This record gives sequence, structure tokens and C-alpha cells, in this order.
Amino acid sequence: MNNAILQLCKQLRLAYIAEAIHEVPFTTPEEYIYQLLLKEQEGREQAKVARNLKNARFIDMKTLESYEWHKDICLPSHLSKEELVQLDFIRKKENVILVGAPGTGKTHLASALGRRACEQGFEVRFYRVSHLVEELEQALNIGKLKQFRKKLEKNDLMILDEMGYLPIGKEGAELLFQIISEFYEQKSLIITSNLEFSQWNRIFSDSRLTAALVDRLIHHAHIISYTGQSFRLANALSRKQ
Repeated sequence: MNNAILQLCKQLRLAYIAEAIHEVPFTTPEEYIYQLLLKEQEGREQAKVARNLKNARFIDMKTLESYEWHKDICLPSHLSKEELVQLDFIRKKENVILVGAPGTGKTHLASALGRRACEQGFEVRFYRVSHLVEELEQALNIGKLKQFRKKLEKNDLMILDEMGYLPIGKEGAELLFQIISEFYEQKSLIITSNLEFSQWNRIFSDSRLTAALVDRLIHHAHIISYTGQSFRLANALSRKQ
């Protein structure tokens, strides 16, 4: 009978019920069925979270629990820390832009918010901006740009890390502009940058494109400023001392 049950679960794509047949507590047949279905639901949710985390391709698995909310993080007056971590900005299709010096914790917060989003069922993709531009240019050169853009559109949230660390050529800038335009009011972005918006002309050579890009990004955005110095530099200096 066990083999028959396992085979039937496989046919019905009930991947987690079979493991719980002898484990779930119950006092009535109805409760037994309910507990089995609950196990199936929990298993599917856990599998989805694991799949989302894998597809996000985070560089490291930073969490909100390990994040240090120090005094040099300036949130806009309309946004509290609690509201940010509840991820309402994703549900509202808004953006979060983290601006400040390198090493101040921007990527940690971006990744941690992305991980929380994965855990809540959102589809997320993390990119270093330079790597995304490289992939866009490669997709264009081999005639697969449309397919690549469709893959990006499946995400509820895209994290673009290190905007401004490397200059972007004209073709790459135009491709990135297209992606951001497609996300505008349809999806959410988290962007980290070491440059103020007034300095983004260093990234994109076309001032008109830069202005249009910034306009789309900040229209529905929560801008968080990091005013302190690099943690990495401070830690390195303290170790030397």
C-alpha cells in the first residue's frame, strides 16, 4: 500500500504529503487530511523560497537580522525602518535608491531586502550594474535581447548594485535605460550608488538620457542617504592600530 500511495502522490504532484503519512498528529479523519494538506502547502512554500533565493543569485546571503542601522543612515521623512523592511514598496511598485560612499552598508541592505522579498514569495534578481550591461550587450550581439528582457520582466524586484563604479558606453547605457523604463511603474528596483544624481553624467555620456533615467527612477522612489565613512576602511585602520 505504501508504494501505491507514493506512486499516486507522484502522479498528483504531491511531493511532500508522502513524507508525512506516518508523522502528522490527528484525532479525526478530517484533521488527518487537513494536516497532510498543510504539510504539502508548507513544503511547497519552502521550496519556492529556496528556488527564489537560488534564482536571485545574491553575491552573499546578507540578512536584515545582521544589519546595523547606524546613525549615518538617513531615511526620508515619509519612510520608517519598519515600513521599509515590510516591503510595501514592492507591492506599490516603487523604487529604493541607496546613495553613499563605498563600504557603508548599501549592498548589505539591498541584498537583505532582496532576501526578505524572496522569503515572502517575490521573484528577485541581483545584478552588479556592470555585469547586467555586459549581459545585455552580449544578448544584443547574438540576437537574443528580446528573450533576455523577457526573463528580466518575470522579476518583481531587481537589485542593481554599484551604479557608477564603472562608466558605461553609449550602447550599454541605452540598453540599461530600456530595462529601467520597462520596470517603471510596473516593477520595483533597488539601486546602490556611490554618486549623487548630479554626478550620474560620469556614468552615462548622454546628458539627455541621464536626465530621463534619473526622472524615471526618482518619480516613485525612496532615497536613502549614507553620510558616514567606509566601515571597511575604519575596520582596516582599527586593526592596524
